[in-house]
Amino acid sequence: MLVSKKWDVYTPFPIHGMDEAMGLKRSKVTFFCLIGGVSGFFIGMLMVWFMNGFDYPLIVGAKPYFSPIYPFPVIYEMTILLAAFGAFFGMFLSNSLPQHYHPIMNYRKFSRVTDDKFIIVIESNDRLYHEIKTKSFLEEIGGKEITILEE
Repeated sequence: MLVSKKWDVYTPFPIHGMDEAMGLKRSKVTFFCLIGGVSGFFIGMLMVWFMNGFDYPLIVGAKPYFSPIYPFPVIYEMTILLAAFGAFFGMFLSNSLPQHYHPIMNYRKFSRVTDDKFIIVIESNDRLYHEIKTKSFLEEIGGKEITILEE
């Protein structure tokens, strides 16, 4: 019985398998992180190649102007830096952040979610939402305290 597509679960600790049970797809943050890391690697290589080959060519100990071995720290740090930026901004984009407020935060028992409460929030602005069907569905699956919140 499909009651709504816009719903979320609040729990005091992570529950293994909840994402699959909710039908959520795999996070796109890893893709953003990979793109950032690969970009950082190539930007670091390009930066070192330009600086040592064209901007300030300097022969030290008969070594070539550019080698991918000696600038390893620069390349490594650029890879890590841009991968971290990719993860950070990917999290913001894929999670619709920042979301500073949700009406559930006004619920007096919501603060107990961090301690011992489990809450399922079903949004009423979904076209599949029906108050009576939703309430009977939650009672059917074993809901103990079903509260309808209005803004």
